[in-house]
Amino acid sequence: MKILLINGTVAGEKTKHLLKEAEKHLTKRITSHQIETLYLEDFKMEFADGRPKDDYNEDTKKLIDMVEHADGYIIATPVFQGSIPGALKNMFDLVSPKCMRYKPVALMGNGGTFQHHLVIENQLKPILDYFRCLTTPNYVYTHSAHFSETKELVDEDVKKRIKDLSEVFVKYLDLSQDIKKSTDL
Repeated sequence: MKILLINGTVAGEKTKHLLKEAEKHLTKRITSHQIETLYLEDFKMEFADGRPKDDYNEDTKKLIDMVEHADGYIIATPVFQGSIPGALKNMFDLVSPKCMRYKPVALMGNGGTFQHHLVIENQLKPILDYFRCLTTPNYVYTHSAHFSETKELVDEDVKKRIKDLSEVFVKYLDLSQDIKKSTDL
């Protein structure tokens, strides 16, 4: 099984540190799974415009394949101007709505104010509901105060919440596999 850690931006380092912390806990918990990291900044992603997948450039096709063939996702995203980054929304627009169906997703966000945690509730979760994902009920939201001057995650409570998030994600991964075994979904 493949777990895809998605950095939902093309700029910044904080969300990468959140993903590294989650990966640390996942590798301790599930040694038989392949864990890959997808940094959107590493792709020359074209804008989604409804054309067939084969008509996009190689980077865009590779990104689509990585998302469509994963068995679960942990997505970390910054909040820019009270919203998710356009690159992350574009990624969602590129993939088939069926590709993430009944697959687990855990969410982490980072923003400049504590109120921006609502972006996860009001923007990301509805997108994932449309995809019919198994979104974990807990998510981690961080603020600038949780990081050092060098952008390292230093808040111990946040690290514990990421550990808890990873544990719940693993349970949802098991649930996803049970659903696939018991139905023709």
